[in-house]
Amino acid sequence: MATVISIVPRKYVAQSVVQTIAVNEISDGGKIQSSLEAKAGAGAEKKYFFTRPWFTRPWGRHQIGILCALGFLGLALTALVIALPIYFTKIYGFAKDTDDYWKRPEPNEDHSYQLEENRPSFALHNFPDPGLIQHNGTWYAYGTNPKKKNPGSIHVPVATSTDFVNWTLHEHYDAMPTIGAWEKKANHWAPDVIQRDDSKFVMYYSGEAKDYGSHHCVGVAVSNGTSPLGPYIPEDKPLACPHKHGGAIDPSPFSDTDGTLYVVYKGDGNSAGHGGNCNNSKKPLVSVPILLQELKSDGITPVGEPVKILDIDDTDGPLVEAPDILLTEDGIYYLFFSSHCYISLGYNVKYAHSKSLKGPYARANRPLLQTGDWGLEAPGGATVSSDGGKIVFHANCGQFRCMWSAAIDIRPNNNTIVMSKLMVDQETNSTKSTGSS
Repeated sequence: MATVISIVPRKYVAQSVVQTIAVNEISDGGKIQSSLEAKAGAGAEKKYFFTRPWFTRPWGRHQIGILCALGFLGLALTALVIALPIYFTKIYGFAKDTDDYWKRPEPNEDHSYQLEENRPSFALHNFPDPGLIQHNGTWYAYGTNPKKKNPGSIHVPVATSTDFVNWTLHEHYDAMPTIGAWEKKANHWAPDVIQRDDSKFVMYYSGEAKDYGSHHCVGVAVSNGTSPLGPYIPEDKPLACPHKHGGAIDPSPFSDTDGTLYVVYKGDGNSAGHGGNCNNSKKPLVSVPILLQELKSDGITPVGEPVKILDIDDTDGPLVEAPDILLTEDGIYYLFFSSHCYISLGYNVKYAHSKSLKGPYARANRPLLQTGDWGLEAPGGATVSSDGGKIVFHANCGQFRCMWSAAIDIRPNNNTIVMSKLMVDQETNSTKSTGSS
């Protein structure tokens, strides 16, 4: 065979050698395998690996496994990010940016809410649902027990003030050291007190019934002496426990002009709802009534059946609660209450008015207090003084709900109420409302 020698450029040498060897392999029956081919092939594969795009490279089982794992992890994280806000909104009722029921009104609606002098005063840490009474120049506030799920905690904490601004918590003191035979040891809520004709005091509160799951009923207790501090001795049976309304909570006493005693409370319908925000945003929604119960002069014996004076509407979300009644000198009844979930930004203090104690009540256009007013978050659970000039309520403070005190101004010409400036009279060490500007 004749040997042909050709001169070619260097860059084609490897290619020519491979082709020549390939011809020789074919001519010799595929038995010739050159080390030069192996070297050239290895070089070509190396060059091929670094120049070819990564997504077109051949993948082994290990790489495919890693890719699948990363893909599943990404999908799981995406699902978690989407699901968590939905879950907490349904369970806890957190307000969303698109909710407008808690947003502040336009600045020109009421200028009293832009005045720094009308700002409520911080009163007590971790003191939710405050009840209020004044006796012999001293204000007494009663709150939901600070560790409500702890059976060993104080059932009813008490704080006092002589000027309505500076409050003293009576630490380690329990206004109701024993509980009724009908109730569990924990979860006592929203106590409030009134004085009856024999100078003793009667306390109304919410307790968790032993034979009623986690539902609450309204309990009643009478002071052992004639001090608002108590101690209070509870009755063996609840005052109100309407099973058709899911129990009862948030009682507040009221004495009418003729001396007749009443207690107003919430029928806890949302506790028997069908789920969603505060257990009552999934249809069909259940009734959550505000109920008025007449009492005998002892303050503990019901007279007749309770009367419904208010219920939820489409502005209240899943519930209304924390009712409190005030009668003004001009004969107008004001019903204060809160709406929406207490752990949502929608929680607020609303009010309505009527010429009759039993209603019907006309609602105000704007809540008395709502998220955003003076930086408050979820204000609610309010109680108004019997003279109609002062108010206590709670609002979020970190992980707790703290008590605030403030003054209000009732405008009888249009039956509206606004916040006003709370001033301390240095001579008498008492407070007075100046009326809003």
